[in-house]
Amino acid sequence: MKAHTRETQATMTPEKALNFLKEGNERFQNNLKANRNLLEQVNDTSEGQFPFATILSCIDSRVSAELVFDQGLGDIFSIRIAGNFVNEDILGSMEFGCKLAGTKLIVVLGHTSCGAIKGACDHARLGNLTALINKIEPAVEAVKEPADESLRNSKNLEFVDKVSEKNVLLTIDNVREKSPVLAEMEKTGEIKIIGAMYDLSNGEVVFYE
Repeated sequence: MKAHTRETQATMTPEKALNFLKEGNERFQNNLKANRNLLEQVNDTSEGQFPFATILSCIDSRVSAELVFDQGLGDIFSIRIAGNFVNEDILGSMEFGCKLAGTKLIVVLGHTSCGAIKGACDHARLGNLTALINKIEPAVEAVKEPADESLRNSKNLEFVDKVSEKNVLLTIDNVREKSPVLAEMEKTGEIKIIGAMYDLSNGEVVFYE
């Protein structure tokens, strides 16, 4: 599989970009990697890059977007931060990826049993991590069940995963609200903004469509 070029990027649509990721995750789940020469891709992308998607994911070592979507060099912009939320710098990176570099799809990728989400559920406080946790805690408050406080913590993995899903959806809302550039591009059909969850137990990505 060759690296994307200006020509292949120009033919890309948001729907086609999404299908590329879905097909890549299918390959990943079945341990069937696309045949690509990474050193050849180094050479092919040395003078330019033409990725088709921008993916915001967690820093979790088990959730590398390039791997779980079976993508090569020059295929995707990968933004990673614990808890996969957005701030001004991340929004700027997304705007660069879409408006200036031509990606057609933004994916906010959460995952099961997320450590950052567990920290938010437990209202953890530790150095600079405290400010990060504060940005995720609105998702905890937005999940109303269970109401029993003894069940609203990191030991309840079902609750943790519900908060992870809500965090993805709130992050997408923040992208649209805080980036007029991306909101306008989505409105005109230039890009698609979508959420997804990665299951640590089986490697499957479920998209919220």
